[in-house]
Parts: sequence; C-alpha cells; structure tokens
Amino acid sequence: MPMIFRVPDSGLWLLSTPRTSYVLRVDATGAPRHVAWGPRLTPEEAGDLLVPDPPEEVSSFEGRDPVGEELPVDGGTRYGPPSLQVRHADGTRAFEWRPTGHRVVEPAPGTAELVLEFRDRLRPLHVALHYTVRDDTDVIERRTVLRNAGEEPVDLLRADSAAWSLPPLPDYRVSHVTGRWAAESRLRREPLPHGETVLTSRRGITSHHAGPWVMLDDGRAGEEHGRVWSTALAWSGSWRLTLQRTHDGRAGVTGGAGHEGVAVPLGPGEEFTTPVFAGLFTEGGFGAASRSWHAYTRRHVLPHGAETAPVLYNSWEATGFDVDEASQRRLAERAAALGAELYVVDDGWFGTRRDDRAGLGDWTPAPERFPHGLAPLSEAVHRLGMRFGVWVEPEMVNPDSDLYRAHPDWVLHQPGRTRSELRHQLVLNFARDDVADWAYGWLTRLVADAGVDFLKWDMNRALSEAGWPDRPGGHDRLWTAYVHHLYGVLDRLRADHPGLRIETCSGGGGRADLGILRRTDQAWTSDNTDAADRLLIQHGFGQVLPARVMSAWVTDVPNQFTGRTVPLRYRFHAAMAGLLGIGGDLGRWSEEELAEGAELVAAYKRVRHLVQHGDLYRLAGPRGEGPAVVQYAAGDGAETLVLAWRRGPGEQGPPPEAPVRLRGLAPGARYRDARTGAVHHAGVLAAYGLRLDLPRGDWASTAVHLVRVGGAED
Repeated sequence: MPMIFRVPDSGLWLLSTPRTSYVLRVDATGAPRHVAWGPRLTPEEAGDLLVPDPPEEVSSFEGRDPVGEELPVDGGTRYGPPSLQVRHADGTRAFEWRPTGHRVVEPAPGTAELVLEFRDRLRPLHVALHYTVRDDTDVIERRTVLRNAGEEPVDLLRADSAAWSLPPLPDYRVSHVTGRWAAESRLRREPLPHGETVLTSRRGITSHHAGPWVMLDDGRAGEEHGRVWSTALAWSGSWRLTLQRTHDGRAGVTGGAGHEGVAVPLGPGEEFTTPVFAGLFTEGGFGAASRSWHAYTRRHVLPHGAETAPVLYNSWEATGFDVDEASQRRLAERAAALGAELYVVDDGWFGTRRDDRAGLGDWTPAPERFPHGLAPLSEAVHRLGMRFGVWVEPEMVNPDSDLYRAHPDWVLHQPGRTRSELRHQLVLNFARDDVADWAYGWLTRLVADAGVDFLKWDMNRALSEAGWPDRPGGHDRLWTAYVHHLYGVLDRLRADHPGLRIETCSGGGGRADLGILRRTDQAWTSDNTDAADRLLIQHGFGQVLPARVMSAWVTDVPNQFTGRTVPLRYRFHAAMAGLLGIGGDLGRWSEEELAEGAELVAAYKRVRHLVQHGDLYRLAGPRGEGPAVVQYAAGDGAETLVLAWRRGPGEQGPPPEAPVRLRGLAPGARYRDARTGAVHHAGVLAAYGLRLDLPRGDWASTAVHLVRVGGAED
C-alpha cells in the first residue's frame, strides 16, 4: 500500500507509516480537518471514518470546534488558540481557507510527502501544509510554508508549524520537562488541565527551563504499555507549544517558533517556512515512544548518526582559563594514556582571555600562550592518536574586546536602553548578514589552519534588548533570522570541512533540540556533572533525545555544583550511559585512579556501540525505591548492557535488590556475562529477571555486559 493514499469517494487522505496511520480531509468550508491518528488502517477501513461535518455553531457562544483542525486560524467563529494569525497592511486580520491544489512527491527513496495548497479567500496569502512519512519510522513530519503573493506586507502574528489532535479519551495526562541551569530536563507527568496550557521559551534559545516536546496519554500508560501520542519541535530559538483540553473531552497541541508579542514580517514576494513539528503515535508506552524517537533521530536528523562517537577529554576543570601550549601538551599525554580519543581545549586559548570579563570575540590564539598558533598543539595531539577540538562561543562578545570596540552596533540592542550584561557579555546579532559572515570566516579559517576536528560551540546567555534598529521591522524579524543564520553558519562549516564534528552547548542543555541536532553531532547535557544529579537529568533528556547525542563527563569530587563525593566507578557508570567524556584534572589523579579510569574507559569502548546505537529500556527510574537501572540492547538481540546505580547514602546495609526483568533479548537464546562467565537463559532473564549483585555500601553501581552464545536449538 502506498504511504500516501487518496481514499476514493471520500475526500480522505490516508498517510501510513510502518505501524500507524494518519487521516485528514478538507471540509465543506475549505478548511483542512483532522480525522484520525492511531493504529494502521487500510484504505477501506479509513473510509469508515468519514462522518458529516460538525455543525458550525452549537450555540451562539460556541463556534467551531476548538480542536480538530490541522491548522486552526484566527477568524470567523474560531475561539481556540490559533495556529495561524495574520495582520494585513490595512490592519485587518483573519484568514479564510480556499483550497488551490495538492501534490504527492517522493523526495527520496522510502519517503513520501503530501502538500495541501490553499490561499486566503480574499487576500493573496498562500499556505501550503506539508506532511512527510517514511517507510522506516512512525514519526510524521509536518511544516507549513506561507507565501505573500501580494504587493503589500503582511505580519504573521503567529505562524505555527502544525496542530495535532488527539481522539476523545476518558482523561488526559501530559509528560514534559522543566528545569533551570544546572538542573535541566526534570521529567514531569501530570494531568492535563482543562483550558489552555502553554509551554514556551522567550529566551531566544531552546532553554534550560522547558523542552519543545510533549507526550500525551490517557493517564494509564506506563513504560511498557499504553497508547502515547507525542510531538517534538525542531527549532533552536524561542518557541511555544499550546495544549488545549476542551469541555467536551478533546485535546490537542499547536506549536511553532516564536512567542507572544513578536511577529514575522512577510514582505511582497517573501516566503516563510516554519520548522518541522513532528508527531509520533505508539502503543507500547513511553519506552516505545522514546525508542522510536531515538531511532528517527539517529537515522533522519543527525548528520552522522551511524558513527560511533569517540571518548572525549576536556581541559576545563584541569586548567580553567590558565591555558598554554606546554601545559596542554602535558595534559594531552595523560588523556591519551587514559584512553581518550578526542582532546578538547576549553575556554582561555584566545585573545586577552584570562577570565570571563574580557577577550570574547577576539578569536585569535593568545600569542604569549601559543606563539605559533594552535597548529603545533593540534599536531602533538594527533601524534598521540587523538582528534583535536577547541571551545568556541561565536555568538557572544565581551564589551572589553577589540571586536566590540570596533563594532558596538553588532550586538542586540534597543536605542537608548541599557545593554544588559550577563556573564559580562552581550549577544551578537546573528540575524545580520555581516555578523554571520564574520563568524563563518574566522571559524572556517580556525578549523583549516589549526587542524581542528571538533568544535564545542557554546552559548552562555539568553537574549535581551533583542533589537535591530537599523533594519525595518528588525525587532520582529531578528528572532527567526538569528536562528536561520546560526543554522547557515553551521551548514557552511560542515560543507567546507566534512570531517568536522560539532557539539551544541548553551551553558549545558540550553540548546538541545531536533533543529540544532540536524547540524551538530552531540549535545552538552548539563553543566552539572554530579553523577547522582545526572541520573535525573539524563532520564528526562532521554525521553526524546538518544544516548548517541548525550554528552556525559566524569569530573572530580567534591563536585563543584553540589559538593557531593561519589566513587570514581559510580561517576564512570553514570557517564557510560551516554557519550563518555572525562573532565577531571588528571594531574591530580592518583596512580590508582588513573589505572581504574583506564580500565573503565576500555570497558566503555567494548560496549559503546550498544549505548550509542542500541535500544534503550528504562527498567527502573531514578526516583523511588531500589536502584536506577537502564538497559541498552542490540536490535538483533546479539548482546545487551545493563547499568545500575544504587541511590544513597542512608541505607542501613544493602537490601537484597529484586531481580530486574530484561527486554530486547532473542527468544530462546542464552547469554554469557562478559565479566563473570555466567550463562543465563533469555526466558529467565525476561520473565524472572537478572540479579544485579550490586557491591555493598553507599553509591554502589555496576555494568553487566551480556553476549549471546546460542539460540533455542542449543
């Protein structure tokens, strides 16, 4: 059956993925209307879903149903949250649907796209709704393209990517993440209130405080069971998701770029393409939803999702701003001996940078610290068998810098207003062509001249005084243009340097989303590297984003954020759940710690293919009784990894942990423990569980690697 099918004699469009179907139609008023989203249907079955259009008004106070349209517009008798809200040059508003055509295209093998085309009944504003499905994922991508075909400007007061409607359910629950700097991605599951609930970032970045995704269920789904509908926005600037629960038992969510009070100017002949707002339906609970998002991200979002990421060492905790070639060479030798494969020089290598008060924006190596530039250090790192990386913050400038003294107009500012400094820095206006070209220019030279293999791209403050006074409509235009130019610089860099790999960072997890990950390779999860806190942060991060992008470091104790001290092995096991990195001061590690660290790095290398490319099963969460447990399984059942952490201190002796039932195993197979040699039957591991045998004492952890040794015939 084709992935996109027009059901005869019904006006229905049927979009099919491997396990799900999405059905929509254009109603008698010309508006695109949602019909169904759930388990897979045949065209004949989809035809049974056709029902008459609902009445325009139930009473003079109700109007059209607030949930159930593919892109609710502002106008007529619609009173719910609009996905599209426009203001014309004469001050009038509203949009009325008039269908003008449709297209079905196949942009790539295994991919199909439906485009429904409309225009306003009165004005030359054109709207195209795009739906993309693939034959290897249940994720459906949606976006909207708006084109001003007239001779007068139009303001898009709100231009969401899509609206998603759920079927009537007895109850609704929303899952999402909240947090703050150094405490990102805290998972919340709570009843969806009646009325409207807004999740947003007004900071110009994805933010530490909320994530641009939601999961919705009827309140009864669990990790392994239940129907779950989820959506995720691929955008790295300000964003907004509005959830609605109506009085008549419906729920939906509309989402897109921007926030209230900001418009997108659309001049004559201009076009605006919204970011992708993707959706996913699963019947296997939250775990199945996560695994589907992870596979989609690895296959269709990341530039090199099939690659296995190297073990990273970062110099920050060892040196701070005290960076010079000699000390970095010594540190690199220690990192290589530990088993690191990528060495990253952090802040302090450039200009007059001796603390966070000066030098940001002057991106040339400090001559007294690197008299011959970074190339000699890069060559030394390469001779040690490691790749070479550097920290950069291209979007920022210190007022105490040559760049700011030369170009004070390059920063975001409002005429006459105070230029607020956060972390002693201002934000460069990346919406400007000259700023984006400047950033691209020095970055591509740096990568080429210094033999840079990896950039840690940081962004250490939110936007403020977000103005662009020398551009008409600039105060509104910059919010989206900034992000598009950011994407453009990254795209140009990658085109120039195909071997370059990039980490997105914004003071930790402030910019981690499907939009930035289409142009980067991994995300710095949080500045908080405390292993116990990281279990909570990583739990929320992994609801949608995969371990393949989750940077996780082993750092020194007492931890700089929490003051907590946990064993080195526990810190390693927490970091081994993602992309292992080491950020401690290796010059202060004892010989015993260096030996144990090298052993654990080697152990990670033996299992990282499972962590980075396997299927994640959350066997026990980081809250509640008993240890936290995650499992990574190869898709073919050939092997699996179990990581477990006992939360402590305070337990009066270790209680006997209940066995944990494993998932993702090959039926009838046997598995050998790579460390102990013990052999287990898959049926026992799945039905009765694996006894973890965590070591005695507080902050105990373990890693169990099981390799298949036979099938049912054995």
